[in-house]
Amino acid sequence: MTAVNSYYIDSADTQLRYPSLVGERTADICIVGAGYTGLSSALHLAERGYSVVVLEAAQVGFGASGRNGGHVGVGQRKDQFYLEKQFGQEIARGLWDMGLEAVETVRQLVARYSIDCDLKQGIMHLAHRRKYCVELQQEVDHLRHNYQFDEIQYIPEAALPDYIDSTAYFGAQLDNVSMHLHPLKYAQGLARAASDAGVQIFEHSKVLSYTQSGSVIVRTAGGQVTAKELVLACNGYIDKLEPRINGYIMPINNFVLATEPLSDTQAKAVSAHDTAMQDTRFVINYWKLSADNRLIFGGGENYRRGFPADIRGFVRKYMLQVYPQLSQTNIDYGWGGTLAITLNRLPHFGRIGRNIWHLQGYSGHGVPTATFAGKLVAEAISGKLERFDLMAGLPTHKFPGGTLLRWPGMVAGMLYFALRDRI
Repeated sequence: MTAVNSYYIDSADTQLRYPSLVGERTADICIVGAGYTGLSSALHLAERGYSVVVLEAAQVGFGASGRNGGHVGVGQRKDQFYLEKQFGQEIARGLWDMGLEAVETVRQLVARYSIDCDLKQGIMHLAHRRKYCVELQQEVDHLRHNYQFDEIQYIPEAALPDYIDSTAYFGAQLDNVSMHLHPLKYAQGLARAASDAGVQIFEHSKVLSYTQSGSVIVRTAGGQVTAKELVLACNGYIDKLEPRINGYIMPINNFVLATEPLSDTQAKAVSAHDTAMQDTRFVINYWKLSADNRLIFGGGENYRRGFPADIRGFVRKYMLQVYPQLSQTNIDYGWGGTLAITLNRLPHFGRIGRNIWHLQGYSGHGVPTATFAGKLVAEAISGKLERFDLMAGLPTHKFPGGTLLRWPGMVAGMLYFALRDRI
């Protein structure tokens, strides 16, 4: 797998290493993937007394879990209006409650295991068109009145200078429960906690195949694991490992830059209260300040296998649309990553047969949702299926054309919405 040069890697624990799998192992549970889903699953299962082996093709947090914007937002990827219309009030309320619990689960894990991941409070959602201000305000009112969520407020245009020095936006929501963090430090902290709890983690141990009968036998180039249950936690990296589920997700690439450290004055202009930011574009811009006052800014995506040759320049143009005053600021890092989206942007959970579990398709809402997915699958394997079944019961559909032909349709759709953002 291609190496990544990112600010997150350079500011995390570069010495954290786990061995490759050699020989045979036996465990209650085998997990494929050492991102948030796999590590949270492993930790929650170990806390319940199960023996667990995690197999990772590269390193802990190599995929989206170590490259994302670090936003830990409440709710689901779709808003409550959509969920109520599609599924009714009862299911929508259940999904809202689980979305809140997902954020709280991240907070509790960070505190319980003393994970040093630069955890900070607050996310702003900014309207890039004046017409979206009404929608943001209506959502604030709806969440306050129908979900008793009082930790959100609408910020009118006149008050925006108290939060951000930019003329690119016309109003915003401020959510004080949501958080943001250093995503790779968080993944590494979960791995340490899981390892301390007895989980065996193997890096550079790509799963080549598995067989399912009474038990599951999972094979790598160096060995194999025999387990009672298998958890597929690959998300955008599932590829051809499990054809029965990879048609339900579309891997897409998103890109991030990190500036040089900003002065205190510049940092205050970017985010006066050190909240994370995201906007209402279909292809959203999202950003936050790092612990050392760098602007971590995500913007733009593509729908092909490769990354742009100049990622820093690719993202910089989006950053300057928001902060033209940073035109002379050096860009120290630029990197990309692959995430997985679903057609309806809701996660795709389920079970294949009796003992293979899959969790994928977080659609850009992965930090809290993937962490919570691990908690849910641990509940389900322990026999408490209600909440896992609620998520698994959400309707999901394969992309038209299957894995070979899904790309052209998705590209056309994404380009249409990206064009609409600019009109």
